[in-house]
Amino acid sequence: MNPARRLGRVRRLVVKVGSGLVTTPGAGAAPERIEALAADIAAIREGRRIVLVTSGAIASGTARLKLPERPRSIPEKQAAAAVGQSALMWQYEAAFSRHQVQVGQVLLTAQDISDRARYLNAKNTLLALLKFDVLPIVNENDTVAVEEIKVGDNDNLSALVASLIDADLLVLLTDVDGLYTDDPTVNTRARKLDTVEAVTDEIARLARDRADRISVGGMATKLQAARKAAAAGVPMIIADGREPGVLRRILEGEAVGTYFAPKADRLGARKRWIAFAVPPQGSLTVDAGALAALTQRGKSLLPSGIVEVEGDFASGEVVALLGGAGSKEFARGLVNFDAAELRKIRGAKSQEIEQRLGYKSFDEVIHRDNLVIL
Repeated sequence: MNPARRLGRVRRLVVKVGSGLVTTPGAGAAPERIEALAADIAAIREGRRIVLVTSGAIASGTARLKLPERPRSIPEKQAAAAVGQSALMWQYEAAFSRHQVQVGQVLLTAQDISDRARYLNAKNTLLALLKFDVLPIVNENDTVAVEEIKVGDNDNLSALVASLIDADLLVLLTDVDGLYTDDPTVNTRARKLDTVEAVTDEIARLARDRADRISVGGMATKLQAARKAAAAGVPMIIADGREPGVLRRILEGEAVGTYFAPKADRLGARKRWIAFAVPPQGSLTVDAGALAALTQRGKSLLPSGIVEVEGDFASGEVVALLGGAGSKEFARGLVNFDAAELRKIRGAKSQEIEQRLGYKSFDEVIHRDNLVIL
């Protein structure tokens, strides 16, 4: 075992594959590649529960509909996804059946993840499938998803799934063998990183997205996934899915791909949901005193520390916290007041809330139990 790679015993594994690995431009789903993937997964299933997150529905449907290029309008993408998803699942079912592995299809939208009740239902469904020794095959439900309710890419979706089921490892299989210090096709001196302890701004700048006809995600979305996985305490590896036996080699501790270390102070399940599953419905800008109290002393957010309220949100929704004008988001939390109420009480002391509103339900705008420092 590579000492820098703290995998431990992997009982639950999430594997994500990109469109480029399971489809061929113009031809759709690639049976030989799907068969190779199924063989690799079947070979490591003993004693493990595995979830497969797959792209490729729209690419497969584009080929089946004989479209000259990937659709651009939402209805056309949805039509291609409807045709392609069934074709893709048929190929997966055929490939895994040769290894006596039963599969189940799970299609998700961002609403299934951002709504707490639906989030827990999705979790229970996945865990029930794993209990029955079924291999869940997850994709975003592109047949109904529009921009407002899309996760957007399966890299981030796979990280959310890994958090959802408390996975021990997330593996993103792609057509590159890891994260490089520069584009290796351009710079011959580019060096592959074996281990990334944290996705800092410097690491994020290494991302090189490629705009091609097949893949929606790129290295930037993979680094976003790494941040989500790390916060959930899940290690992540980016590896070349074209290499035979790559999953077995990873689990045996070989230095394959790039390893992203998990955070030691793993967020709890509820805070992971607040931090990554729910898009903020607005933002609150806080003063320097509130910023220090929240980030250094673990305090709740009080109305006295708020200097600006942006957006139109309801009580109980998630908002982003900013440390000043033009600053980056540093936290997210569930608010106890709606936007209109907060505009009335911003800057006020807690004992002044009732005077300004005519009533008082809470002293805190965001309680520390519902606050996540990013």
